[in-house]
Amino acid sequence: MNQKKAIIRLFSVLTALWLAGCSAIDCPMNNMVHTQFAFKGEVSTLTDTLSVWAVRQNGTDTILFNRGVNISTLSIPISYQQEEDMLVFHFTNPTTKVSTNDTIYIKKENTPHFESADCPPTFFHKLTEVSCTHHLLDDVVLNETEVDYDATKQHIFIYYRPSD
Repeated sequence: MNQKKAIIRLFSVLTALWLAGCSAIDCPMNNMVHTQFAFKGEVSTLTDTLSVWAVRQNGTDTILFNRGVNISTLSIPISYQQEEDMLVFHFTNPTTKVSTNDTIYIKKENTPHFESADCPPTFFHKLTEVSCTHHLLDDVVLNETEVDYDATKQHIFIYYRPSD
């Protein structure tokens, strides 16, 4: 009888160790990377209301940021495998209610990144070129080209001209 209890205990301990080993996989909770934008120059805090959407390759739009006010930085998810992202920045003056769109084009190289065979794949990116239309934007400048899990990097500086 004691031998049977010892075998059951041993089996229980081995099962617990096996389960603990499986739960020790270090997959990131959020495997999506974001491009960090910062407003610079004469206007470093945006007073206009801002919405941002992406224009996808199939022609559909998807809202990425909706109705932000008094912002100085912005975090926008980046596409996984497109070679160029097209982001429409929709500015609305809170006083006049006049809306203006500017489009930012981001060219990039995509690199698959694997934490472990048990984790879902993600993509890191190298930004190679950035440009924009110039309705309210004076310029956009690449500051940091490597887009990965580091959310402290400011990748793109936006030089904004306030609407009247």
